[in-house]
Amino acid sequence: MRGAESIVVEKWNRAKRSPLGRWLFSRAVGRFAPYTGTISARIQVLEPGRSVVTMRDRKAVRNHLDSIHAVALTNLVELSGSLAIIASLPPETRMIPIRLETDFVKKGRGLMTAESNCLIPRSNEEAELPAIVVIRDESGEEIARGRVTVVIGAYD
Repeated sequence: MRGAESIVVEKWNRAKRSPLGRWLFSRAVGRFAPYTGTISARIQVLEPGRSVVTMRDRKAVRNHLDSIHAVALTNLVELSGSLAIIASLPPETRMIPIRLETDFVKKGRGLMTAESNCLIPRSNEEAELPAIVVIRDESGEEIARGRVTVVIGAYD
């Protein structure tokens, strides 16, 4: 039996060939995880140990300071970090986030790009696995940085 994660990577590899495929894949992820879907993020890159996810600046993710809300940025950290880990998991492996940290560097405005990196586990033995995430604006300035830590392990 394959883990759900390998199915995710297979579907991404088919979808990434076209802008419409990437859009549909991103929408499907948002429907599968409804709260994550509230930020309408777009997956740009998904490969073992790495993901790149973008989020447009729009009214639904703004705060009273006329910038992107801290929770929307944290949601982007969690999505990007979790995807990098999911793409890295061996077959028959599950994961669950146990810790989420976000440091806010400056107000975010415009298109946000989150890039995540993680180590690729060699087995599905139970372990904690972190992903490091950096969010930048269109000019390349760092807006936020974060860390998603998950516990991985074999399916029971």
